[in-house]
Amino acid sequence: MHHYRTYRCHAFGDYHRLAIETLPVPVLTADEVLIETRACAVAFHEMLMVQGLYQLKPPLPFTPGSEAAGIVRATGAAVTRFKPGDRVIGSVRYGAHAELVCVPESSCFPLPPPFGFAAGAAFMTAYRTAYVALVPRGALTAGETLLVHGASGGVGLAAVELGKRLGAIVIATASTAEKLAIAKSKGADYLINSRSENIRQSVKALTGGRGANVIYDPVGGDLFDESMHCIAPFGRLLVIGFASGRIPTLSANYALIKQISIVGVRAGEYGRLNPAGGVAVENALLELAGGGQFSPHVHAALPFESLIDAFDLLAAREVIGRVVLTSKPEPGSLGGSVV
Repeated sequence: MHHYRTYRCHAFGDYHRLAIETLPVPVLTADEVLIETRACAVAFHEMLMVQGLYQLKPPLPFTPGSEAAGIVRATGAAVTRFKPGDRVIGSVRYGAHAELVCVPESSCFPLPPPFGFAAGAAFMTAYRTAYVALVPRGALTAGETLLVHGASGGVGLAAVELGKRLGAIVIATASTAEKLAIAKSKGADYLINSRSENIRQSVKALTGGRGANVIYDPVGGDLFDESMHCIAPFGRLLVIGFASGRIPTLSANYALIKQISIVGVRAGEYGRLNPAGGVAVENALLELAGGGQFSPHVHAALPFESLIDAFDLLAAREVIGRVVLTSKPEPGSLGGSVV
């Protein structure tokens, strides 16, 4: 086979206009790995990228998608860590919603043995975000209280799991009882329904009036505002994203009076700005995952042809954990065609 299927975005806007196209098999550079995709994750920021609302606007046309798991089909001349047939995870800024994806060797990782392809595709981005946020940026220590907003999303559930591994007391917020139940299954100690409960009062009651030491916020909007009223002195408020759609503002005197830190977290950029630190994060995650310490929650595994349906689920706020697209080509379907 000399061609492969891929989603292509020709103009920023409505993701319902995305279509599958057929392209020639890509030519590898010396440091790239060609992965035959068996599962690729679908993320909220990828939907924003297609809509032209994300901070990164790729040159058009482009293929969305940032993480995939599959089988190595070919390697560039300079690649030393992987060989054809290896089971791997690949991470890219865009390009993963395709049957084949070229990944730099530095962004390719062995699939942890406990994981299938769907879990592998759902793993690295979410857990890297949680790890960068809670460890090098948030300095979470055992015994501290961690408040996780949006705890049913991919990055939220990862933070709940990792927070427990680090010995924190974890308070999870989410909008439904079903979502909170999943957060509890990942280790959350206390649950707060963000629709029906007063968050600041609940957090204060659970912490003896002190507030949370670290607050992990991928939601923004009203939850950020509430966080300012239930953060402990010397606390760290981790700004992960703005899934609510509203970017909040803060008067600097709040930070002064409360002696708190507002910490921005962009996990991918962390590794680009600090390559050694990024590698250390990835190695730590792979070791923990290989030891069975993590279990990415896959809300739905849809056929490769269902990207628009997956984006619809994300837009409706119906996804708990991650949603992935899966493909199961016949064994050897691409074998022998890539050189």
